Amino acid sequence: MSQPSLPSLMGVFAHPDDESLLAGGVLARHHAAGARTCVVTATWTRASHRAPELADALAVLGAGAPRLLGYADARNPASAPEGAVRLVDAPLDEAVGRLVAHIRALLPDIVIGHDALGQLTGHPDHRRAHQVTLLAVEAAALPHLYPEAGEPWQPAALYAATHSPSGVGRLGPLLRSVGKTLLTVPDTYVTTTVDVSPWAATKMEAILAHRSEAARERPLPGLLARLPEPERAEIIRTEQFTRLTPGPAPGDPDRLSWPLEHLSRHRAVPARP
Repeated sequence: MSQPSLPSLMGVFAHPDDESLLAGGVLARHHAAGARTCVVTATWTRASHRAPELADALAVLGAGAPRLLGYADARNPASAPEGAVRLVDAPLDEAVGRLVAHIRALLPDIVIGHDALGQLTGHPDHRRAHQVTLLAVEAAALPHLYPEAGEPWQPAALYAATHSPSGVGRLGPLLRSVGKTLLTVPDTYVTTTVDVSPWAATKMEAILAHRSEAARERPLPGLLARLPEPERAEIIRTEQFTRLTPGPAPGDPDRLSWPLEHLSRHRAVPARP
């Protein structure tokens, strides 16, 4: 009897480097196990200087080529040299439709995105990306929504990368040392904690591939780059997630990496009329 396929994994994040910081370990772990992985990035366009850095980081993680929604960062005009609209200003329906097209093209079993708080610092792009991802995961399964975006597809699970007070650890003081806010969810909100220690070196290599951020003082890649390796490893070795929608995976409602015996490639969705 053939083994069921591993769950394919799609990350949907606001900026280049979010994928490495928030889910780099899980992405590397799934790739190492033979799963198909990919990342969709909402802001910074192909003409920006961070697009090649994103490509290098994804190559380290085994997540394929960059897939960009094509919007500008809310706080950085250089993110879209050709003048694209900011993600926070884009029509919500348009942004959802763009992401639906990626979901239907790539057929992910699991989607990982931002949490509702906007990841510790509450960046408006993170919050907007969270909203877009929630809507797109549901819309992707409905044949009457965005019919031009391809055949319907229902991911089996949606997770929000998040941080709880007990899980922040040394990351909290590190962010506060440069005057950044610290927004966390209650510990009970976290459904999944993944120890990514075996993939921490790969994760850190991907973080440092975002060279322009690693060279700056206040962004998290730069803060991590200047830490001693043991302290840095302690900060990045754990990733926390909250399972959102749809319902629990068969046999294993709380874990991001499902046992092989419980994997199924996809859920059935209504056929296009």
